[in-house]
Amino acid sequence: MSTSEQQPQNPENSVETPKVSAEQYESLDQKIEKNVEHVESGEKAAEKARVEALETAISVEKGGAEKKGPKEGPTTPRRRGGISKKEKTASFKKHMKNVQAEMPAPQRAFSKLIHSPVVEKTSELVGSTVARPNAILSGAVVAFFLVLAVYIVAKNLGYVLSGFETIGAFIIGWVLGILYDYFRVLVTGKK
Repeated sequence: MSTSEQQPQNPENSVETPKVSAEQYESLDQKIEKNVEHVESGEKAAEKARVEALETAISVEKGGAEKKGPKEGPTTPRRRGGISKKEKTASFKKHMKNVQAEMPAPQRAFSKLIHSPVVEKTSELVGSTVARPNAILSGAVVAFFLVLAVYIVAKNLGYVLSGFETIGAFIIGWVLGILYDYFRVLVTGKK
């Protein structure tokens, strides 16, 4: 190359080579080795902590299982099949106890009263015989229309009502509702 083809030296096109001595290379090399050792010691410490945590978890689990064993109840597996009446009763009592514990005192007392076995059996018996939904509905509808008719007739003819008209009309409607339920079950075979 000729000198005329060379570019003049200015800050934009000048390249400076770093002047690094052998001592600086050695000190940088030592720093890198220390960092590698530090990272390796940190990894070893983390692995040691993981192992200790795992050992602690296993020992706690084993210790907890030993403590929970007698409290949980029998270790025999539950039998297959449907739930027995004894299991249903125990589950119901446990659930009611938990629910009632969260209630205020007056509600808890009322809940204990209505969930007593005598009251529940009586309620089921009445609900399946006397207080049928169709019987009560038909009793109310018939009572409304019969009392309305009796009232209009009594008003026009000048009679005084005694007060038994509503009760009597409800009884008539209730009997009609019971008969309807009875014949419906006889015909369809479904309750």
